[in-house]
Amino acid sequence: MNTLTTTAIRLDVFVRCLTADLAKRARDERGEGVISAAIAVLIMAFLGVAAWVAFKALFDSASTKAETQVDQIGG
Repeated sequence: MNTLTTTAIRLDVFVRCLTADLAKRARDERGEGVISAAIAVLIMAFLGVAAWVAFKALFDSASTKAETQVDQIGG
């Protein structure tokens, strides 16, 4: 075989091996559960902060209204 044919065969084998390796890595799902759990934790943390801010605003508003009513009654 001449050098050009040998080089072409080696290049073909290299590309096929590289393609097979990339396809195998694409099917690999290791770590997906950890990533999904981390995303769920972050979402729950943001929802918790949002609920806390809403509760705090509601409580501050209610306490201000209650204080105003008590002052009007004569407390």
